[in-house]
Amino acid sequence: MKYYQSLADYLEKLWDKGFKLTDEQVRFIYFAKKFTNSSEWHACVALENTLKLKYHFNGSFYISLLELLNEYQVGTRKEIVHLLKQKGIF
Repeated sequence: MKYYQSLADYLEKLWDKGFKLTDEQVRFIYFAKKFTNSSEWHACVALENTLKLKYHFNGSFYISLLELLNEYQVGTRKEIVHLLKQKGIF
């Protein structure tokens, strides 16, 4: 995923590619972002990896990824891949 300006941009790109999230899922994505006090970038990366690893949207996995990214304060894709491998997720 290239970096998008906002979570809304990333959701729109998913929609354009044919991946349709329900309104309830989109509301949960924004709720989890706010609940975990996550950045737009972390929200996009967590959503991207949730969809890649689970093949569908899984809310509990998404929020867990957000919490993990925030806890370790990852700032690059390389750090994310390393962290996910270290935790046995990737």
